[in-house]
Amino acid sequence: MKNMFKLKWLYPGLFIKRWIFLSVLGTIMVSMGFVIVIADRNSESKAMAGIIIMTGIMSMVIAVKKIVKTFMSALMPYDNHPIMDKIYEKRILHKGPRIVVVGGGTGLSNLLTGIKQKTSNITAIVTVADDGGSSGRLREEFDVLPPGDIRNCLVALADSGDLLGALFQFRFKGGKELEGHNFGNLFITALSKVTGDFAKAIQESSKVLAIRGNVFPSTMDKIKLVARRENGEETIGESRIREKKDSPIARMSLIPENCVATVKAVEAIHSADMIILGPGSLYTSIIPNLLIKGIRDAIIKSKAVKIYICNVMTESGETDNYSISDHVKAIVQHTSAGIIDYCVGNVTPIPKHLYKKYEIKSQYPVNIDARDEKWFKQEKISLIKARIASVEEFVRHDPAYLAEITMEILSEAVKK
Repeated sequence: MKNMFKLKWLYPGLFIKRWIFLSVLGTIMVSMGFVIVIADRNSESKAMAGIIIMTGIMSMVIAVKKIVKTFMSALMPYDNHPIMDKIYEKRILHKGPRIVVVGGGTGLSNLLTGIKQKTSNITAIVTVADDGGSSGRLREEFDVLPPGDIRNCLVALADSGDLLGALFQFRFKGGKELEGHNFGNLFITALSKVTGDFAKAIQESSKVLAIRGNVFPSTMDKIKLVARRENGEETIGESRIREKKDSPIARMSLIPENCVATVKAVEAIHSADMIILGPGSLYTSIIPNLLIKGIRDAIIKSKAVKIYICNVMTESGETDNYSISDHVKAIVQHTSAGIIDYCVGNVTPIPKHLYKKYEIKSQYPVNIDARDEKWFKQEKISLIKARIASVEEFVRHDPAYLAEITMEILSEAVKK
């Protein structure tokens, strides 16, 4: 069997034999050249020997390059990334800090896009309370966990190139049954049915997209989000919470209340160097994860650096008229003191044309004033004011700025 294995290198069509032969030929030529130099003192012979040696070295270099290229094309046939990028990822990013991010929605995927340039030891813990849009339809029709927020995180962490990412994010705009669905949502749903396990479907999707890090749902239980308002009314369902705007949210809860945290998510929290909450919708993306006892307790007990990244703009129906301290107060009220060490708020000025654009939707910049700073000081939470917003076509967190500021906070915290 061993001899048969060795003979496979000589099979036709492997494009290996010619380069092996060239390398052997190059070695022989170099050896012959040195023999001539040592044995023959004739200057003309030495000149010829030099030419033979140089030709042999060039043959060996070409052969080695071609052999390496053949191996790389076989091992990574569809990978267009330069080999140095792969080495950098394996050798440098793999040694980066262990970071856990908690939340959901586009805010979380924005953060992941930046963080993956700093480390590949990333775990995204994602809410599964979504019941609207494509995710809601699939949840209702196929009795699966909502795949939308998970899909966004997978694509954000993907290292497989733009095409696969675009495919996963592709939204069908026609067809009676397909309209409104994302291909990625359908792919994860189908895979969960094939494997019989939603967690396995996420794992296999991660391999397809070659992601840096891991993505875990905060719970495998099928949960519903409940908002109790100041006027006593209750709103059930994540998609309906923002629609009700007649009374502010007083308290959030889950159905069922005793849902179990994902084991791997809790393990990631225990081993984390830094835990980041947000950015994302306060009551429908961040707090739902913290309502799960296993997740909440693990974060509170963790010795990791804990950072909350506040939204740049308020959200109509959720955080109307909220300042930055109001956001943190809501998190503390649903958990306990000590769950946040640092809070990052935006101070990038919002251009007038964008201000008016968001004003139509009753969304305004989250204020940071003296009252907020006083409260943070009393609570012993470090308030970090930074220019972390991109203000071009939309007002969003800038992935690169977020990555830089969070890594700076971690570096400073380690020094203390």
